[in-house]
Formats: sequence, C-alpha cells, structure tokens
Amino acid sequence: MLITTRFAPSPTGCLHIGSIRTALYAWLFARSNKGKFILRIEDTDVKRSTQSSISEIIDGLKWLGLNWDEGPYFQSDKIGYYKDIINFMIKSGLAYKCYCTSRRLDILRKKQLLTGKKPKYDRKCRDLLKSSGDLEYVVRFRNPISGTVSFFDEIRGEILFNNEELDDVIIQRTNGIPTYNFCAVIDDNDMNITHVIRGEDHINNTPRQINLFRSLGFNVPIYAHVSMILDINGKKLSKRKEVVSILEYKSRGYLPESLLNYLLRLGWAYGNQEIFSINDMIKLFTLKGINRSPSRFDVGKLLWLNRFYIKNVSKCSIVEHLKYQFDKNNINYSNGPDLIELIQLVGTRYNTLQDMVNCSRYFYDNHIILNADAAKKYLVKSSIVILEYIYNKILHLDKWSLEELLTMIHVSVVELNMNFSVISMPIRVAITGNTISPSIHIVIYGVGKLRVLSRINAALIYINKN
Repeated sequence: MLITTRFAPSPTGCLHIGSIRTALYAWLFARSNKGKFILRIEDTDVKRSTQSSISEIIDGLKWLGLNWDEGPYFQSDKIGYYKDIINFMIKSGLAYKCYCTSRRLDILRKKQLLTGKKPKYDRKCRDLLKSSGDLEYVVRFRNPISGTVSFFDEIRGEILFNNEELDDVIIQRTNGIPTYNFCAVIDDNDMNITHVIRGEDHINNTPRQINLFRSLGFNVPIYAHVSMILDINGKKLSKRKEVVSILEYKSRGYLPESLLNYLLRLGWAYGNQEIFSINDMIKLFTLKGINRSPSRFDVGKLLWLNRFYIKNVSKCSIVEHLKYQFDKNNINYSNGPDLIELIQLVGTRYNTLQDMVNCSRYFYDNHIILNADAAKKYLVKSSIVILEYIYNKILHLDKWSLEELLTMIHVSVVELNMNFSVISMPIRVAITGNTISPSIHIVIYGVGKLRVLSRINAALIYINKN
C-alpha cells in the first residue's frame, strides 16, 4: 500500500502554527514511509475564501520546505462533480432534501436545550414522499439511526459513537454548494488517502464521514487526531484574537529549520533529543510518538532554537534569508560588507535575523540616526580630542584590516592615556548612532574608511553646534 497523506486547509484566514504542525506531521509520515503528500485547498466556502489566504498557504509551505507531490487541488473546481454524486445519493435513498427553515431549526434547537437534550435535527423531512415545489432546501445525508460507528485513532486508540447521537449531516447548502464533510470524503477517496492526520477538533466529524464512506462503498482511511496547541496561559492558540501567521514568523526573522524543529517537538518526542535535522525527522518520525495531551507554545523556547540554528546552519543558507530581511527593510545590502562577511563580523549572538539586520543597518545606510540620549551622553566637548585623534589615525591608516584597526585602538588607549570605554563609546555613537554594537574595531572595519571619516566629522560638527 502506498501511504498517502494530505494537507487540506480552508483559505478563510491566516495559516497558523496549529495548521502547519498538522501539515508537518502529515508530510513527515508520508516521507518516512516513502509515500505521497498531497496539497488540497478546501475552498467551497465561497464567501470566506480569499486569494490572499491561498497565496499564504502556498508561500508558507514553500518557505518551510514542505513540498507536495500532487496539487494544489481546489475543491471549487469540482462543484459540478460533487453535485452529480449528491443527485445520485438522493435518487438511491442515501440522501434527501430538507425544506426546514432556519427559523424552525432555531426553535427546535432552543426546545432541545431547554429539555436538556443534545441539539440535533429531528429528521422531519427524512421520509417525505414528494418534494415541496420551489421551496429552498438543503440536502442531508441519511445517517444510520441505530448501531454504532467506531474507529481506531492512531494517537488516541479506539473511539466509539452511537449513531442515534449523530445528525443527518447537511451535504449540500441552500445555495447548491456541497459542504466540507461531503467534499472531504469524496476527495479522500478519489485521491486514495490512506491516513488522515488532522486536529482533534475534527473528531466529531469523523463518525459522520465514516458513515458517508461506507454508504458509498468507499474504503475508510486511518485517522490520527492531533491535540490542540495552547498559549502560555492555557488558552487555545488558534482561537486567540491575534493569531500569528506562519509568514509573520518569516518576517520576524525566524529560520524555517528552527520553526520546523520546534513544531515537531510541540507534541512529539523521541527520547530526550531536542535538535532534529530534516533527515532526522524523516528517519525517526512515527505517529506513535505523538502525545495525546495539549501542548503549550513557548516563544522563549522557539527563540532559543532559532539562535541555535543561526549559529549552526550554513552561512550560505543564512545569507538567502538575510537578503529577504534587508529587502523587507528597504536596506541596500550591496552598499556595505558582503553578507557572508557581515555574519563573520557581527557573529551569531542574535535571536532572530530581524535583530541582526536592525543592529547592522549602520553598515549599509548612508546616513545614521543619532540616538538622542546616547548623543547627549557621549558626543560632548570632552570627546572632541578623542574623535579628532581617531579621525587622523584612520585617515593615515595604510592597511584596512581588522588586525590593523584593533592595533590602532590599543595604541590609542596608550597614547591618549584613557580607559578603553572612554575612547570607544564616543566613536561607537559617532559611527553607529547608538551605544550597542560589536567590538569597535569590527564596527569601524565594516562601515568602511570613507564612511567612518564622514560620520566622525559629522559628530564633531554636532558637538560644536551643541
């Protein structure tokens, strides 16, 4: 049997952490079993589906490297095909037209709640002998009334439902558009999906879908329902008002390797191992390793992982992601040190690539913005002698190298008979505009001779004016 999984998001909002974790698990299960991973866009909710959400799904998966073998398929392209099957089901008695108004259903629901009953359709139209003319209707699946439906969940074990508790689920809306539960069954069968890996919020849909599978004579796939993700306060992450999209993590300077590693461990374990390469993930991943308990999203742990990967992935890989960050911030990265050299200069002390770019833009910007507090403290009359001294030293420096600049700074400390910090801080503020940077000789080297001289001169003018 060819293991086949799918990721089937609805393009009605941002692609969030919970969805991507599900996609990762489905992708890994297919890859670890040399199977197939399919991307399917469930866009039958015409009013809420958007092109921007579709683009985000595709771009997010590509950024993370979760490549698909088939797709993307769009359910909206198959409406006529679905309706043909529904018409067949009506004719063969597997489904029926329901003419109940929303007002009647609302009254029914309220009465059931008042009497302590579970709200569900009372099957009023199930055995109508003839249609009701031109009245608006939905189509409902004729769910079995008695017996049970059970399935073995690969994460949770045996799960059983009584059919009498299940509704005659709507499979076609009044506007003629088929519903999620129906389309998912048809597509899972047509695409030969062997394993459905999805969030636990779909558990209640599963018995309804299994009954649909069986009524149509289809093979039922194997299910694995992944537990929800909670925030640090124990609230469901996907229900927060401000859900962070996957591409926002890209924008904030996270590496795909760190996000994938974090999401893998957010509900899955392999002993005490914390760091997993993509090859490790594919080699070691099993559904049995998924925890059935909810997971808590910890930004601090994600930042730790991101810093680890910034230190350990290849510099060439970092450069590609840095280019995106520089472009996003409208910084011309050709106007300064080569990006490989930048990584070597500033080191890997940063938690995100966005931090690295924010703290390095003075290498590339033609003009810097002086921090008012820093300038007030360090660009003062007593700093003039230091800045003029360093200006002349740099002006007459023959060789431009880190070693020469470091030697120059050490010599300056001796010749000026001042502490290193007394000398370095005015220079740092003059060149970068702020008080925090890598070692001063590294900053001078990266900014470049002409630009350093220009900025020191500007700092001297600033001091004399103030």
